Amino acid sequence: MNINITFPDNSVKEFPQYTTPLHIAESISEGLARQIVTAKVNDKIVDLNYKIPSDAKVELLKFDDDIGREVYWHSTAHLMAQAVQELFPDVKVTIGPAIETGFYYDFDKEVPFTDEDLDKIEAKMKELSGNNLEYKRQEVSREKAIELFSEMGETYKVEILQEIPEGETISMYSQGNFIDLCRGPHIIHTGKIKAVKLLKTSGAYWRGDSKNKMLQRIYGVSFPSNKELKKFLNDLEEAKKRDHRRIGKDLDLYSISDDIGPGLVLWHPKGAMMRSIIEDFWKKRHFEEDYQLVNTPHIGKAELWKTSGHLGFYRESMYSPIEVDEQEYFLKPMNCPFHIAIYQSQKRSYRELPIKMAEMGTVYRYENSGALHGLMRVRGFTQDDAHIICTRDQLDDEIEKVLKFSIEMLEAFGFENLQIYLSTMPAKAVGERKDWDKGSEALRKALEKNNIVFEVDEGGGAFYGPKIDIKIKDSLNRLWQCSTIQFDFNMPERFGMEYIGADNQPHRPFMVHRALLGSMERFFGTLIEYHAGNFPLWICPVQVKIIPISEHYESYAREVKIKLNKAGLRSEVEFKNEKIGYKIREAETQKIPYMFIVGEKEQESGTVSVRKHTKGDLGSFPLAEIVEKLLDEIGTR
Repeated sequence: MNINITFPDNSVKEFPQYTTPLHIAESISEGLARQIVTAKVNDKIVDLNYKIPSDAKVELLKFDDDIGREVYWHSTAHLMAQAVQELFPDVKVTIGPAIETGFYYDFDKEVPFTDEDLDKIEAKMKELSGNNLEYKRQEVSREKAIELFSEMGETYKVEILQEIPEGETISMYSQGNFIDLCRGPHIIHTGKIKAVKLLKTSGAYWRGDSKNKMLQRIYGVSFPSNKELKKFLNDLEEAKKRDHRRIGKDLDLYSISDDIGPGLVLWHPKGAMMRSIIEDFWKKRHFEEDYQLVNTPHIGKAELWKTSGHLGFYRESMYSPIEVDEQEYFLKPMNCPFHIAIYQSQKRSYRELPIKMAEMGTVYRYENSGALHGLMRVRGFTQDDAHIICTRDQLDDEIEKVLKFSIEMLEAFGFENLQIYLSTMPAKAVGERKDWDKGSEALRKALEKNNIVFEVDEGGGAFYGPKIDIKIKDSLNRLWQCSTIQFDFNMPERFGMEYIGADNQPHRPFMVHRALLGSMERFFGTLIEYHAGNFPLWICPVQVKIIPISEHYESYAREVKIKLNKAGLRSEVEFKNEKIGYKIREAETQKIPYMFIVGEKEQESGTVSVRKHTKGDLGSFPLAEIVEKLLDEIGTR
């Protein structure tokens, strides 16, 4: 008996019943069979030796595919666990997932792993890889699995299994003499893992809870070729140079102090200056786009968060309540309920809509200490939040406006390579299907009308509405989340939002959440890493360093500074009693865009000798001329 296999290009080919994805790939080409690592069968991710029982849609996935890479790295995590247990038989294994940049595995080992241990584990992994050990799936009852892992002394696996309902079928994977509890799928055999690098170790609490035992985590990465691994390691070194935590400290932009509290940011003068410049630009552009600015409190009554649903759905990310006048208040995790309260402070007519409220609003969310990461994951952050409240008929126009606005804002900061995603209705969602369809269609129309290339993330929307996510890709091909345009069918219903229509009857408005920069903290961290600290001129805290050759020309340097001040340029005079070469190197280290060198010749002629960061000497310019050039550069952003 034959079955029909439909490929992504809608072509159809017959194969014998119970054929496998690997056999399908081999029938196409040997090269393809070598490259694929997993497959989708009717949208389910499966092993390459999965037997296909009936007609099916099949997609063969390589390492270059996101899902393929995840399966490959998860399989490598299993290989690492096998290597660890062969070298350290007393070690217990816990969990080992694939992550965005590779994989990790947590082990219960009393003494932390050393760098020498990592070298041994890596060598053992390469040895096991060369044995072409097959990843074999088996399914057993929950009770049988508990018995097996209990005999092995794998207490963490037993704990996981005991939380699974009785009667459930459990899947496990083995390669060689190693077996692990796992849903799968996995690659066909260990020989597919050609290049491995173990990157670092760290401590990690079991299940992320500081009340549990501290485990030892090993991070690693793997590739189908040494060439790909070499490129990754080169990019990793470049990423270290761009690390916003290092650059932020070197340029004296911000700090995070344990004395103040983990995840709470202190903005230093230069960082605060940049933040102010960004916020001023943000306000100016929002006024131009007809937004109204609002400001809201940092706390709200418990009842507010019950109505919004946060206490039901988001409680674990909220801080403990504060008692005021015998009532509970919570630090706000989001700004939405406050903007709705402003909207509902008076009756609204359809003639007033759309109403667009925007706020740089600071919110507070609990993050586990292990998840905190510089400016990227913090506990207190400022969102450039806005809510567009409109009628159904206004949706298309408003979505198109906010999409253009988002892209223009990001391009102003030098972000060029944007990746756009449209996320649609998930299985569990609030609101009526027709509203979801209307919202999704409005988002899609805006993207297509502006000829914007995008990917559809089917079912990837939040439970309360479809969304557009805009991410930026940097020179290292890393994606950074920035803008989100998100429908909300939940809160208008929960808060009973209304407007009076042309028929003099109440109607429920549509509400769109919108954050263009995301959070100021994450955006600032992204800005640092994207530009490696070499910021666009218009947002630099110091745009020009004026360097007198000697103390005799400090008076002229001050005159130059006054003229730059009047022109709206930010500058500093270097007064240190050091040699000119040292002063220039210092300005280069601080990544200041321009240096004006002044001495006797410049003082007599009313000129400055100009150097540009990373470019070197540009020659001598009359002061008025170079000021005009810099203002032109700022104006073009």
